Parts: sequence; C-alpha cells; structure tokens
Amino acid sequence: MTIPPFHLAFPVHDLAAAREFYGNLLGCEEGRSADTWIDFNLYGHQIVTHVTPSASAISPESNPVDGHDVPVPHFGVILPWEDWEQLAEKLKAAEINFVIEPYVRFARETGEQASRLR
Repeated sequence: MTIPPFHLAFPVHDLAAAREFYGNLLGCEEGRSADTWIDFNLYGHQIVTHVTPSASAISPESNPVDGHDVPVPHFGVILPWEDWEQLAEKLKAAEINFVIEPYVRFARETGEQASRLR
C-alpha cells in the first residue's frame, strides 16, 4: 500500500530551534524557507514550521491514553521497529526533554505501538 505524502503546517516559537531539531537532529532535508517559516521533508511528508509569537504560550490539551496524558494536538510518523528504536536512542543521547518517554503502548494488545512525545 502506498500512502500519499501529507502537508502539515504548525506554529513554533523559534525557527533556529526548529531548524536544529528537525534539520540537524532528525535529519529532515530542508526545502524552501523565508524569514517566518521553513519547509522540511519528514520521511517523504512536508512539514512546515511557522514562527508565531504566541506559539510558546500554547498549552495543549491532553487525553488519557494507556496511563499517560497525551497532548492534543500531536503528530508523528509510523516507522519500522528498528528505525523507531534507533531514533528513540538518538533523541535520548541528545538529552531531549520528553513529555512522554519512549515506550511501547498497549503492549501485547491489539494496536500495540511504540511512541514518544517530545
């Protein structure tokens, strides 16, 4: 099954920090940019960080999921298990502050998944 790429634009408070995280740490190729936004290629999908002064004031709501308060909104990519483990270790080594540490959600149940929230 082939999944078409998606486009997602979201607010950030600091473009330099977004470039460091998405470009340098995650290795997302940078596309077009301007003074107020940057396009990145996230596993074949286009994400766009738009600097918005109020972005740092945004407090996401959350929903309880598998014993954790999962922030809403959020987004992510579905990766092969080995790629997910490597990415989780890379982020831990970079001492990223997580909202929810990487773990396996719904372990040994239908819908088992590994997730991490930054």
